[in-house]
Amino acid sequence: MTKYLEQIDHPIDVKKLDREELEKLCEEIRGKILSTVSQNGGHLASNLGVVELTIALHYAFDLPRDKLIWDVGHQSYTHKLLTGRRDSFHTLRQYEGISGFPKRDESSYDTFDSGHSGTSISAALGMAEAKRHRGDEGRPIAIIGDGSMTAGLAFEGLNQAGHIDQDLIVILNDNEMSISHNVGALSSYLNRLMTGQFVNRFRDEMNKFLETIPSIGKSALRFAKKAEESLKCLLIPGLLFEELGMKYIGPIDGHRLDHLIETFQNINKLRGPFLVHVITKKGKGYGPAEKNPSLYHSVPTFDLETGEIKRRPHPGGANPVPTYTEVFGETLCKLAAKNRKLIAVTAAMQSGTGLEDFAIRFPDRFYDIGIAEQHAVTFAAGLALEGMKPVVAIYSTFLQRAYDQVQQDVCLQNLPVVFALDRGGIVGEDGPTHHGLFDYSYLRHIPNLIVMAPKDEEEFRHMIKTAVEHPGPVALRYPRSKGVGAKRSDILKSLEIGRGEVLREGKDILIVAIGSTVYPALRAAQRLEEIGIDAAIINSRFLKPLDGDLLCHWAKRTGKVLTVEENVLMGGFGSAVLELFQEKNLLSIPVKRLGISDSFVEHGPQTVLREQVGIDENGIFRGAREMAEEGRSSSAHSTQVIPFMVDPPNHPK
Repeated sequence: MTKYLEQIDHPIDVKKLDREELEKLCEEIRGKILSTVSQNGGHLASNLGVVELTIALHYAFDLPRDKLIWDVGHQSYTHKLLTGRRDSFHTLRQYEGISGFPKRDESSYDTFDSGHSGTSISAALGMAEAKRHRGDEGRPIAIIGDGSMTAGLAFEGLNQAGHIDQDLIVILNDNEMSISHNVGALSSYLNRLMTGQFVNRFRDEMNKFLETIPSIGKSALRFAKKAEESLKCLLIPGLLFEELGMKYIGPIDGHRLDHLIETFQNINKLRGPFLVHVITKKGKGYGPAEKNPSLYHSVPTFDLETGEIKRRPHPGGANPVPTYTEVFGETLCKLAAKNRKLIAVTAAMQSGTGLEDFAIRFPDRFYDIGIAEQHAVTFAAGLALEGMKPVVAIYSTFLQRAYDQVQQDVCLQNLPVVFALDRGGIVGEDGPTHHGLFDYSYLRHIPNLIVMAPKDEEEFRHMIKTAVEHPGPVALRYPRSKGVGAKRSDILKSLEIGRGEVLREGKDILIVAIGSTVYPALRAAQRLEEIGIDAAIINSRFLKPLDGDLLCHWAKRTGKVLTVEENVLMGGFGSAVLELFQEKNLLSIPVKRLGISDSFVEHGPQTVLREQVGIDENGIFRGAREMAEEGRSSSAHSTQVIPFMVDPPNHPK
């Protein structure tokens, strides 16, 4: 029963409740989030931690005239419930349901699509300046977590905000999860202490006393102030923001509605840039999430009563199939045990990239540098320059943020840095901000960089060894999924750079696949055989360099080529094959590409999304059958074969 939540259709309805009713609303919202996420999966701990904060913002400000900009956006569930999406909340992160992140297409109250960290302050400042130019009222309010404050972009935004003195409010949601505990906890304690009434009253009285002492009083007072400021500079974050030109308020208990509402209402009467420091607790109100917020940060379905996470049964029974992430962590540890120069670097994704065991076994060779991907890449370049072998483990979508560093700081100098790109391809329910569908395109054109993708978890193990042994930069891209159950060998071996493999011979059509599309292509070939189409299958393994001799030989032999990739078509794997054929004067061979068209892929189960974009087994089967039958029809009617059948909009028929 959600007596009060059922009354909320818009933020204005929040203002109709008294303080006691608002507290009840908090309880109901936590219950709604828990019941939904336990069934759908999603970001739990972060959302439970900002319930009171979100309600206070909706109560104190005038939305959507005032704009809420959520950094990262995975903590916006309460916001969605208060802005007209209560009745559709059960579809959270489901295919064709509401997104787990702010989405402007969903609601006028979602003012900025977000999924990556550090963007909120810059976006909010841009909105503030636009409002000033137009003469509009209302204030942008950026809500940013302490983890996102490690992103350089956040400080770039703060720097300009303080410089132009614009009306802007930044809410620093400090849950002490991403600030190191020894510094973060101490600074938080001292900040609360030094802004408390007792300390401030004592300081004022001491100042007055020192001023009354003849001769030495003023000198002692100056010394005391310098000592105080030195201590604050060293340990207290507030002074940093003050130096950047922001008016610092806090810290405030993020679970005291009365304090939050009063503070926000007071600030709303003032002008200029403010930073409000709010202390919250991740997982607030749900015991298992409070005890282990990292585990419940992004969680699959779980038992609401016990908190037990519902793991899907592993195929293979007693011999469970590992995820690619697990294989990466295990293999890297095995290599690190023999290679003392091997170092692991990640950007606040120790668990997500499978490096927890590495961090325990080799703590001196593990670096979690926070949400700072650009720094991670250039830091790795420095390590490589001094003889180390850094492996930078980052989600594919997040490495996009460090493109310049990959190109300039690593590849230009041909440094032996390995980029382990987890979550390559379609990710699933987190949607377009998290799909790794652009890495083939933004990496393959960079000189000196080797790019490869495994067909299964066993090949992946050998690719990791290959990458670590290569004397130059390597990008290794792999999906968010379990392996296929490939038989594991005891010995790791290095692969020949740029060498593909023929998995199936055939005479009617060549299907060239890479990474996660290889096994669907093999299954499609078996079905094609049943209808009389003999398809050859090549596992490219390498996006760059391609195995030119192998591909050209089989292209000539079959006369038709179908490429398959889990990446955007523009500048991707199929484009690389087309360029190869152009260089080798094979313009007469028809080529059709399967991949992601010029559009973003929405959220939903991986299997559903792959089917939707036509790169699953059925899509490959249809594409190959149509191409083979077109060829037969053309031959029967003696019509000219159209080269490079890539289906541009105005291609002549």
